Amino acid sequence: MSGPAPAGEPDPVDPDVDLRPAGERARPQGPVLAAVAAGGVLGACARYGAGLLWPAGPTAFPWTTLWINVLGCALIGVLMAAIAEDGRTAHPLLRPFAGTGVLGGFTTFSAYALDVSRLLDADEAGVALAYAALTVAGALAAVLAGATLTRRFLRLPARRGRG
Repeated sequence: MSGPAPAGEPDPVDPDVDLRPAGERARPQGPVLAAVAAGGVLGACARYGAGLLWPAGPTAFPWTTLWINVLGCALIGVLMAAIAEDGRTAHPLLRPFAGTGVLGGFTTFSAYALDVSRLLDADEAGVALAYAALTVAGALAAVLAGATLTRRFLRLPARRGRG
């Protein structure tokens, strides 16, 4: 158990205390939530449609989910470089709509985990391991490539390590 909050600090147990940063307290969250939801519907529908167009059999390598996740991660890299690093002000709902909503709904850790589980259940451990490793490596490489190419295209300075 923790003791009372230090002098001048709000009591985190008090349900009437708003612990959001000062700049976010006055901002209504309804529009952000609506943007995320609308984008999520679009992204999830696109992912579902791709799965219908290119289904994977029970013991087949799940190429569709892999490419969805890699493409989505590349687009996340593009989006973050384009709107978060170029110094211009994007519409405040662009990132929640396109990033969290559309691309969050499009990329899918749940389908990835389900595919790995399905392959393991079918005694395809080698395929499951290859898929798991290739997805992680491909997704990370795609984010890096998307962000790097976007920075070059927009002539943004390369990011340096923070810390």
